[in-house]
Amino acid sequence: MGRVGAGWVPQLLGCALLAFGLAGCVTAPERFAVPVQLAGQAMIPDMGGEVRAWGDAPFSRALLTPELPRLKARYQALIKTKQPVVANLLALSGGGDDGAFGAGLLVGWGQKGDRPQFDLVTGISAGALIAPFAFLGREYDRQLGQLFTTYGGNQIYQANVLPGLLGGSALADTAPLKHLIQRYVDAKLLRRVAEERAKGRFLLIGTTNLDAQRPVYWDMGKIAQSRDLRAIELFRKVLLASAAIPGVFPPVRIEVMAGGKRYEEMHVDGGTTREVFFTPAEFSFLEIDKAIGHKVERRLWVVRNGKLAPEYRATEEQALAIAQRSLETLTRSQGIGDLQRMYVRARADGIAYNLAAIPDDFKVRRTAPFDRAYMKALYEVGLRLGRAGYPWAKMPPEMMAEGPR
Repeated sequence: MGRVGAGWVPQLLGCALLAFGLAGCVTAPERFAVPVQLAGQAMIPDMGGEVRAWGDAPFSRALLTPELPRLKARYQALIKTKQPVVANLLALSGGGDDGAFGAGLLVGWGQKGDRPQFDLVTGISAGALIAPFAFLGREYDRQLGQLFTTYGGNQIYQANVLPGLLGGSALADTAPLKHLIQRYVDAKLLRRVAEERAKGRFLLIGTTNLDAQRPVYWDMGKIAQSRDLRAIELFRKVLLASAAIPGVFPPVRIEVMAGGKRYEEMHVDGGTTREVFFTPAEFSFLEIDKAIGHKVERRLWVVRNGKLAPEYRATEEQALAIAQRSLETLTRSQGIGDLQRMYVRARADGIAYNLAAIPDDFKVRRTAPFDRAYMKALYEVGLRLGRAGYPWAKMPPEMMAEGPR
């Protein structure tokens, strides 16, 4: 779910030594991957290509054109009533069990009474599981709180080390998480997402196409609006895929059509390519302003489900400990880089930047991945800060040191 929790790798990989010599005895079910020459043409059957886009490709103006009449009508209605023309954008990062912070912050912010309705919500990994509830507003705060305080590791994954080492696709099975997603993402939620999409609001979830090594952003509202009976299955699959830590959790296969034939793409944790995002590459909100004939005031709210400052911890000189610490460091560095990239993009479009993160003085230690006591404590911290009015930072940490630009 965006970050390998402290102790996860040693716990699972420690068992690898017991079965090292047996690896390769088991193989995963056969998969027909999309041929490289057709990768750019792959589409979801009966839904078309408009339900998703490459996150690292220049944004297609063709995708925006059908949305302009809806957006124009929405903003013009505000202008006629002399209301401020403001758009709020929410970006939720990955973070594994640290997602409890973002959940608590949003619920507390809602209880404070001034949490806005978000015109755009994006989510990666743990943030992807928060995103649908944040998108639908306070009516779903109870479910959001439950998701990050009621369930622990046993309700999220099952250790599956031996089959994983014998040729399987992962060291743990996410069947419990799949069942949780099925429980919370029901027909009513899908209908509500579709209704809000029809008003010109957007819910985007990021996954990583592992075959292509590229980020994919899914328009969940378009999926929800689809009349295809498989829409709810795809909606759930995208959420599960966004949280699928490669090698630890199994990848999610998504059926596509390309060249008149059916294939399966392999999707994993969106945090593999992006820890947090709010637009596809080279997208500019200024184009929307130009098309509707009015400057919209925009505010970007970024929730980093992790700490901003590095944390010192003496590392044992052992292979597994070194690998674990290196992965944590890599993930943190990538996340900080994403925050900086988003800040630069926001400034270019005149968007106010606001950043929240787990306080550096939060010192509760987890005893295992997705430790319920740890998540409850972190949720309570977010809840308290949200109720009190979080002191949002106006730029990423390293840029704070340099001063305003």
